[in-house]
Amino acid sequence: MSLTQSARKVPIFGARYILEARLRTMSKWVWIILAVTILNPLLYLVSIGVGVGSLISHNLGSHGIDGVSYLTFIAPALLASSAIQAAQDEVIFPTFQGFKWGRMFYGMNATPQTGSDIASGVFLAAMLRTTLGVGIYSIILYLFGAMNSPHSYMAIPIAIFAGAAFGAVLLAFAAYTENEDKFFTIVGRFIIGPMFLFSGTFYPINALPLVVRFFGWISPLWHAIELGRFATYGHHISATMVAVHFIYLLAMLVFGLFFAFRQYSKRLAK
Repeated sequence: MSLTQSARKVPIFGARYILEARLRTMSKWVWIILAVTILNPLLYLVSIGVGVGSLISHNLGSHGIDGVSYLTFIAPALLASSAIQAAQDEVIFPTFQGFKWGRMFYGMNATPQTGSDIASGVFLAAMLRTTLGVGIYSIILYLFGAMNSPHSYMAIPIAIFAGAAFGAVLLAFAAYTENEDKFFTIVGRFIIGPMFLFSGTFYPINALPLVVRFFGWISPLWHAIELGRFATYGHHISATMVAVHFIYLLAMLVFGLFFAFRQYSKRLAK
């Protein structure tokens, strides 16, 4: 195939080429990725789900929380949390690596590949890692008896959806950021921390004071958890709230990708 023919294929397959490059890079760290994917959530599951869950079951009896066992209650939350964590890592670090640390994106952009192609490839690679992580974690949860309701499998696509929504927003923010130290400080302390604490992950959000619930209401994790619990064991929410949760996550995904594509192209044009 001639160079001209290859160049003509780039507008069609540009994102795929970036995805392939990202997967080749990720393959160098595959054992570390798998270890983090398995051990990190496993420790959460054993310490919180089994350890704290046994205390809750002892005090509350068979009804547990929300009418189900504690493991069943937190399973959708753990899946959504793992998806968000995987998506976060796989959009932030490649973006800083590509723009600042290694500046590979500028070399890619010197070819017919556009900023949107590069952003799409990074995002798709993040989604593949997210899907892998959620798939592995769902098997672990199943083996521990945390996904024993007939519709537990519905938590899997919902968790991936949450990871995509949050990952798209972080992809855009990372592309706008020049100072990674400030970025990691702000994201870690003021976004990730409050999101995991106040999104109803380990206890119902109604248990929190009203002033603190606001952090949960604007968190993509809370919306994903509510959808996951509704789909898996029939957590009681209205049809209106189901639509609100879905639209909120969809809006994050669409607007996040829109601004990410625009900023990638703008930054590469400098």
